[in-house]
Amino acid sequence: MNFSFAPGPVDVRSQTRYAQEAADQDKTTNEGTVPEQEFIPDATKMRAFRDALGRFATGVTLVTISSEDGPMGFVANSFAGLSLDPPLILWSPARSSSRFSHFANASHFSVHILREDSKDWIARFGRHGAGFDGLQHSLTPEGSPVLNDALARFDCALHDTHDGGDHLIIIGRVLRCNSAQGMPLVFSQGSYGSFQQHP
Repeated sequence: MNFSFAPGPVDVRSQTRYAQEAADQDKTTNEGTVPEQEFIPDATKMRAFRDALGRFATGVTLVTISSEDGPMGFVANSFAGLSLDPPLILWSPARSSSRFSHFANASHFSVHILREDSKDWIARFGRHGAGFDGLQHSLTPEGSPVLNDALARFDCALHDTHDGGDHLIIIGRVLRCNSAQGMPLVFSQGSYGSFQQHP
């Protein structure tokens, strides 16, 4: 089964930047040289390194916790399945986030896999978004806030953490999960989109 990426609406600044990159690559190709760039990912090439990582398409998740300041959500694409036995997943919040300490110290959390039509969740749980304010939700037996209509959800207990440079690698043991039919929201090269199935 083959899939292609169908971009959805993107931020104009992001769209312009990647359009310029494409134009530069076309120009380079037309001049008969190789468009790929090789570089050492040091402090002077952090933007280029981030862009290179962005070539890897991912899904989009919303991680939720209960905290002293109320229910919180964190949008992340640094999510992966880790182990089937025991059932483990991981995700990695940035240490620079203002909410980092809340998520780094949470004993339980829930990871929602976003559907292709759930892009509005990203703005809601972004830096200046409304978060859970005015949003109907329920609680897991462990107290984590959860939302309906996710493509899948993993309710987790903290299993372990590991240093990940400017991120923290959080490993969760899955206590329960649910899964529904549908297609995921996808993030690639600064854009959100969806899959189109090939015949």
